[in-house]
Amino acid sequence: MRHDGKLTTIGFDADDTLWQNEQFFRLTEQRFAAMLADHGEAEHISARLLEAERRNLAVYGFGIKGFTLSMIETAIEVTKGRVPASVISEILDAGREMLSHPIETLPHARETVEKLAGAFRLVLITKGDLFDQERKLAGSGLGDLFDAVEIVSDKNAATYSRLFSRHGDGPAKSMMVGNSLKSDVVPAIEAGGWGVHVPHELTWVLEHVEAPVAESRFRQISDLGQLPGLVESIVNAG
Repeated sequence: MRHDGKLTTIGFDADDTLWQNEQFFRLTEQRFAAMLADHGEAEHISARLLEAERRNLAVYGFGIKGFTLSMIETAIEVTKGRVPASVISEILDAGREMLSHPIETLPHARETVEKLAGAFRLVLITKGDLFDQERKLAGSGLGDLFDAVEIVSDKNAATYSRLFSRHGDGPAKSMMVGNSLKSDVVPAIEAGGWGVHVPHELTWVLEHVEAPVAESRFRQISDLGQLPGLVESIVNAG
């Protein structure tokens, strides 16, 4: 694949773009609701948990550890402080299981990254807990294909402007690929880059925003297998 400098750098999100992630949160949430079934319907417990997560994002950041602490906080709240120590222990066990779960790469992830490696500078840009994201990257076997890895506390236009300037030729010659419109696509476009949405069947509700369909640098593909062809069409346009 040749390119003339129009696009030189491609950023990839990790969770639910390159490998499965959200499904383990959903399964653990169901398990959590079952633990507290005597204190409310599953939908009520999940809603209270989401409220706690929303409150705690600015304190704990994104990731399993913050999720686990939010589960403990919710358990204390819904039981009015009477949650048994055994339930707290079970919540901690569930969090530890999430932190040690094997990595399951998504369809076309490896072949697509391998196709683009070398022809473009590839940067993994993910938010979350440092230790956990490093563990998942190592377990995925994809780490050596990336020219740089950035684990950040949040993703916004300033993040992409900074990282694509550090690892590439600035956002105008860069593309961000991911499953979250809010974190991966919209802010990358706001920074001046391309934003490619790869929908995942499970996306956390706090990541939902409207697709920027009017933006000329917005694209959507059904899976990562379509990305090399899209990249080539952009590079060869004009």
